[in-house]
Amino acid sequence: MRVALGIEYDGSRFCGWQTQPSGCALQDALERALAEIAGGSVVTVCAGRTDAGVHASAQIVHFDAPAPRPESAWVRGVNALLPAGMAVLWSREVAADFHARYGARERRYRYLLLNHAVRPALASGRVGWFHQPLDVEAMRSAAQALVGRHDFSAFRSAECQATTPVRELRSVTVQRRDALIMFEFRANAFLHHMVRNLMGGLVTVGKGRQPSAWLADVLASRDRARGAPTFDAAGLYLAGVTYEDHWGLPAIHDRADAQWASLTPLAGSAAP
Repeated sequence: MRVALGIEYDGSRFCGWQTQPSGCALQDALERALAEIAGGSVVTVCAGRTDAGVHASAQIVHFDAPAPRPESAWVRGVNALLPAGMAVLWSREVAADFHARYGARERRYRYLLLNHAVRPALASGRVGWFHQPLDVEAMRSAAQALVGRHDFSAFRSAECQATTPVRELRSVTVQRRDALIMFEFRANAFLHHMVRNLMGGLVTVGKGRQPSAWLADVLASRDRARGAPTFDAAGLYLAGVTYEDHWGLPAIHDRADAQWASLTPLAGSAAP
């Protein structure tokens, strides 16, 4: 019996998604809870293996249950056993050929950035922060050169294990709400640290250190050394994963919108 789960979590409380010998990872916590309900060991597969400090409002996971259980057991029962900062939103029994990672057609990441002279306190760990004023229009212009199917080697970490650096970045949007700026990236898939490296480049343009055209030059170079430093993980969210309709999975993108709205008052209304 294959089961799909929708999950959200606060990545600042864990050492990343992928299982670790110390048991500190999100995968470790989830598999321990699932095993209690299933009455046997469980191995999970996720849509996106997020790093330490990265959050999710729409992570998708599948596993093969060793025994049948009602959907409520995989939600309320598992949530009763999970640590704070992680929750199962829904469960669905799916066909045996469903795969949370390889079946995904699109992934959506959001980065929430506080652009204010004073660092965040109430929103600490849930937003990134940059203290100098940022030019949103310059960042929008720079981002458009990234859209399309490209070799993203210049925005790939040295530890990336992907077999190819080619990805299709379908859209990048940048919008400001008072002191909070939201960046949204949609792609068929992402490389390790790709969004955080793109963020480093966009902020470099936004603060005026480089012109908008510079980011296209970095992309064309395929040279990571020509890019900006990797940006902080704190404001990054896996905010949506898209599958073919026939799988019948619930959509939970609206929770990402609620996160954006909920953090705006915590970020303050004053311009930087």
